[in-house]
Amino acid sequence: MFSKSRLDTLSDGIFGVAMTLLILDVRLPDDFHPGDSAALLQGLLDLWPKFVPYMLSFGVLGLRWLSNIELRSRAEYVDREYVNWWLLYQFLITCVPFTTIVVGRFAHFPPAIWLYAGHTLLIALVGVRLMQLTPHLEQGDHLQHRQISAWLLIISSLLAIAISFVSPRVALWALMLNFAGPVIRVWSKLAQAQN
Repeated sequence: MFSKSRLDTLSDGIFGVAMTLLILDVRLPDDFHPGDSAALLQGLLDLWPKFVPYMLSFGVLGLRWLSNIELRSRAEYVDREYVNWWLLYQFLITCVPFTTIVVGRFAHFPPAIWLYAGHTLLIALVGVRLMQLTPHLEQGDHLQHRQISAWLLIISSLLAIAISFVSPRVALWALMLNFAGPVIRVWSKLAQAQN
């Protein structure tokens, strides 16, 4: 048996490092030497193709982390099967900076979208498996929110892959669907309050 609190602590660290590493590819080239304010502004604006994947990845990781900490279990210990899936999940989280760099540099090529969206799809699927294996999982709104978040990531990843066959540059925007999760929560709370 393995201490769930120790796994949660390591998970927090892994998410924190992965989210921090995302920004490292959003930088001005070393040989960039603007001659005036307009050139500097243009150089900063030229970073948007790398900044958009950074924002998406930061948001996806942030939403995954929030849904992880929101999931409630009374278990203090977990078994080997849970730990094995948890390690795979953490491995996938540590790979997010790499796939973000690839899609930030090559978003106009479908394979870059396939790599990134396939990666986020795997994160969601392994996350669903972890929910199934979580011992003494408490039922409630927090579980429903986690499930909605996972389904949004699955749907948006599959949608991005499908769109990439038609327009790779547009495909990445499908992942913005993940930010609908908090909106769905608000609507859900409003609907419950009215009943």
